[in-house]
Amino acid sequence: MATSLSTPKFGTAPPVSFWKRFHYVRTIPFFLIHASCLAVFFVPLRWKWVALMVALYAVRMFVVTAGYHRYFSHRSFKLNRFWQFVLAFAAETSCQKGILWWAANHRHHHRYADQEEDVHSPGLHGIWWSHVGWILSHEYDRYDRRMIKDFGKYPELRWIDRFHWIPPIVLAGALLALGGWPAFVWGFLVSTVLLFHGTFCINSLSHLWGTRRFDTPDHSRNNFTLAVITLGEGWHNNHHRHMYACRQGMRWWEIDVTYYALWCLGRIGIVHELRGFRLPTDATPEEVG
Repeated sequence: MATSLSTPKFGTAPPVSFWKRFHYVRTIPFFLIHASCLAVFFVPLRWKWVALMVALYAVRMFVVTAGYHRYFSHRSFKLNRFWQFVLAFAAETSCQKGILWWAANHRHHHRYADQEEDVHSPGLHGIWWSHVGWILSHEYDRYDRRMIKDFGKYPELRWIDRFHWIPPIVLAGALLALGGWPAFVWGFLVSTVLLFHGTFCINSLSHLWGTRRFDTPDHSRNNFTLAVITLGEGWHNNHHRHMYACRQGMRWWEIDVTYYALWCLGRIGIVHELRGFRLPTDATPEEVG
C-alpha cells in the first residue's frame, strides 16, 4: 500500500557549499548552453522546430533512461556488442558525460543511497547540490573503475567514455548542417537543457516528493509527474526496491514509456532478456547490476 511520508530526517550534514567546490572553467559549457537558449528569440518560431525539440527530448530521454540507467548501471536487459555501442553513443548525445562515469556513480548511489557517502542525496546535501552541483564539481571528475568492471572491459566503451564530447558534437553538427540555425537552437540547445533538468530531477526530487510503496532503507519516492517527464524513471521507490528490473512501473497506470519501447525492441530482436521484478521477495545482490 502506498503511503505518503512526512519530511524524513536524513542526517546532520550541512548543505554543500557549491561555489567552493567546482571548477570555474569546466562549468563554462554548462552555463553557456543555458544562456544560448536565448537564441530562440533570434530564429524563426515554427511548429516544426518545436516538434523537433520535443522529438529529440523524447528520443534522448529514452536513450538516457534505457542506456545510462537501465542497461549500463543495472544490466536490466541484454544487447549484443554492436547495439551496446550504439546505445552508449546515443546516450552520450545528452551531454551527461561518459557512459562508464555515469553508471559507476549511479551504482555508488544505490550502494549508499541517502547515507553520508551518497554523492547526491538531497536530504544531506541540499536540492541544488543533488540536482546539478555534484555533476559540475571537480571532486567527481573521476570514478571508481571497480564499480563498472563488467563494461569497462570493452575498449570501445572506454574510448567513447573518454571522448564523451564527440556524440553531442556530431548531433549538433548534423542539426546545423541539415536544418540550419533554427534546428540547432531548438533541436540541440533547448532540447538539451530541458533534458538536463528532466534527468536531474530524479536525483533532486525523487527522494523528497511522492509516495512510498516499499519500506526501503533510503527515502526514494514514486512520483507520477516525474515519471511522465522522464519516460518512467519517476517510479523511483519501485526501482530502489527492485533495482535489477527493467520495468519500473509496476501497476498498469504507472506509465513507463522506456519499458514499452524496450519491449518493442525485444520483439524485433534487438533487445534480449528484459528482467522483470519479483514479488514479494527481494532480489539477491547478484541480480543488482
